[in-house]
Amino acid sequence: MTPEYNEYVLATAYHSGWITAEQYTTAATALQTMPHLSAIDFLHEQTLITPEQAEGLRQALQPPANAVETASTRADAPTDPGATAAAPPAHENGTAHASRIEVAQNDLPAGLSIDDLLRLGVEAGASDVHLGVSAPALMRRHGIFMPLYEGAQELTASNTEALARSFLNEIQLRALQDVQGIDFSRDVPGLGRFRANVIRQRKGYDLVFRVVNTKVRSMTELGLPDTLRALTQYQNGLVLITGTVGSGKSTTLAAMIDEINHQRRDHIITLEDPIEYVFTPAGCQITQREVHTHTESFAAALRASLREDPDVIMVGEMRSLETMQLAITASETGHLVMATLHTNNAARTLDRLLDAFPIEQQGQIRTMVSESLRGIVSQQLIPRLDGGGRVMALEIMVNTPAVANLIREAKTFMLPGIIQTGRKLGMKMMDDSLIELIESGTISPHEAFDRAEQKKLIEPYLT
Repeated sequence: MTPEYNEYVLATAYHSGWITAEQYTTAATALQTMPHLSAIDFLHEQTLITPEQAEGLRQALQPPANAVETASTRADAPTDPGATAAAPPAHENGTAHASRIEVAQNDLPAGLSIDDLLRLGVEAGASDVHLGVSAPALMRRHGIFMPLYEGAQELTASNTEALARSFLNEIQLRALQDVQGIDFSRDVPGLGRFRANVIRQRKGYDLVFRVVNTKVRSMTELGLPDTLRALTQYQNGLVLITGTVGSGKSTTLAAMIDEINHQRRDHIITLEDPIEYVFTPAGCQITQREVHTHTESFAAALRASLREDPDVIMVGEMRSLETMQLAITASETGHLVMATLHTNNAARTLDRLLDAFPIEQQGQIRTMVSESLRGIVSQQLIPRLDGGGRVMALEIMVNTPAVANLIREAKTFMLPGIIQTGRKLGMKMMDDSLIELIESGTISPHEAFDRAEQKKLIEPYLT
């Protein structure tokens, strides 16, 4: 296999986000001593790429001679012969030059590139940028949809397709054509990181970018109560942060992990999709792994993490039964597991968690959870009355003998009563949090009414 072909394979794998810069360098160095070995086979044997990714590379990249450009003709190839093993090839906007699809400028909306549009969103303080057919370029700011820029025209199918083709590489485009939708993370130098999704719908391609705020805010900055700080002091057990999409779960979880990082001397492993907040080790060793880039799935990463001597494991999202089972087991075997779920109160969280298991296992799982659970935090982000962003409303439940008993006896419907009477322990109902925000003039009664569980409690505040 020619060195040029192997270099091209490594560049494609790196720019596709399948291997890290460190893994690129290691592979390039190893292949220099084994010139006849295919880079695809090497990456596969080292479990750096999946069998599906290896096959995709083989189909997309044709070896030697005329089918592969040489290092001397590649725009992004290192000029120093020794540079290949020293660092991954330079790239533009996270994709390999050789894999870029050239797009006519007049196919882009208002002549703006994808990075121009993302920059507008970041500068406006948006949480998401939406680029869809038959709608103007939109952003979600403080939870509200609005045009991304003044005078934004409706995007056509050719606009969104051009935008997609302008930054997706050949392998990503092939995957998009095969499965009609892809998820990935995207780095834009000088701008930031984004969680990206591209799908094919009836009218054409839709693109959505979640702006990833890489600055970790402390628990104090977020105004989180001391009850949550107490949850970070456990040496083992299960802590769940719950809420709907966009409710700030990742931000809260990152703040709690950062608290552990500064207060303890432990090994923290984070499993995320994608990596959002990048932690700087303070007192702890921190290992961050990204699903689909560094590992196949949350379950596979969680299983592997148990062999890496962790003290704290952060699971970005418990999506599957296997992940839930492994998280509960890890919390019972001396690890503090902190994870998120898409539920909106403590009772529903436990029902979602426990009902995921087969009926014959539920008795055992209820007992395990009743013993290992440390607390559940449910949260919402609500627009402020003064228009200055959003504020967090919290429901907090900590495990007590009474809570554990209700979990074992499958009487989670009685948990609100326990939370209501547990205020001295730092517990709080969501409705009580909403009322506090109304009375302080932070949110409008109508916003609270829409989000309340017991709407009768909010009715007296409506005018």
